[in-house]
Amino acid sequence: MDKLRVVLLFGGRSSEHSISCATAGGVLGAIDRDRYEVIPVGVTRDGAYVLESDDPARFALDPDALPEVADNDTRVRWPESAASRELRVVDAAGERSLGDVDVVFPILHGRFGEDGTVQGLLELLGLPYVGNGVLASAIGMDKHFTKTVLEGAGIQVAPWVTLTRGALEADPELWQRRTRALGLPVFVKPARAGSSVGVTKVDDWAELDGALDVAFAEDRSVLVEAAVEGREIECGVLEGSDGTGIGVSVAGEVVVTGRAFYDFEAKYLDAPGVELICPADLGDGELFELQRIARRAFEAVGGEGLARVDVFLTGEGFVVNEINTMPGFTPISMFPTCWQNSGLSYADLIGELIEVGHARGPR
Repeated sequence: MDKLRVVLLFGGRSSEHSISCATAGGVLGAIDRDRYEVIPVGVTRDGAYVLESDDPARFALDPDALPEVADNDTRVRWPESAASRELRVVDAAGERSLGDVDVVFPILHGRFGEDGTVQGLLELLGLPYVGNGVLASAIGMDKHFTKTVLEGAGIQVAPWVTLTRGALEADPELWQRRTRALGLPVFVKPARAGSSVGVTKVDDWAELDGALDVAFAEDRSVLVEAAVEGREIECGVLEGSDGTGIGVSVAGEVVVTGRAFYDFEAKYLDAPGVELICPADLGDGELFELQRIARRAFEAVGGEGLARVDVFLTGEGFVVNEINTMPGFTPISMFPTCWQNSGLSYADLIGELIEVGHARGPR
């Protein structure tokens, strides 16, 4: 059987550039080369599309030297119209064809990739791709609209206030009353960022202005969210290629013991104070309810392909924290770990996602 030609698209302009590169390293090292021919296309921090290395070691996650896509003076050319699927590259030797693309696997995290922008580009080009479409990606990227949609679907979320710098400056007393009504502690988050970038836990209102400055450096819209006391639980959602519908993995748990919260350093740089447990210790009824809520959340945002649903388990039940439409995908990330503990290996998970994206065809 002919191999599928897969464009692995990674890097990007967001603050999560290096995490996307680390995910690429994991996928390059695990993808079944007997089934797939891989074209690694990196996106530099300036947004240039370059032909990248196929060496997984090139993108190892090193706390002292985070991986990134460097501008190597190549330029990848997307098809000129939806009538073609030919990918081309320009380099020092001239211009040459990379062949026709069967499916694109965009493993971009954050803005300009996970937010529907790249998905829109691929749809304009008529190229099949892995994962969520424009609408679900845009909703999932924006925490305010995620909460709004989930709340409308009857799913419990943490109370929050969304504000912009302009609104805050126009009526500071109004926004002060609204934010303080949430009670302490609160989390201050950029509306459109992931990997805990720009997030601050505020235990004293005197810290709020500084936390807002950090979040506004990432996005023009910021959430102030009431902290939820409970266990941090995550699970993976996967759209099956065999017609079985939406599957949900076993649960994993994030246990924070020596840090304020599960921040960027703990997630990716092996900082101490956090333990990841999978499978989480849940009763059968709790797991069933979690899986029901995760499936409902995925459907509410119009999910396709995959997602990770993060919740808090409180004494009164589950509160959804967020739905991540392109979760961290390194071999040790929670999404693949939950699926491995559900009986699906990392390599098979990659294959499943590619097959679903390819079978769906252009959108």
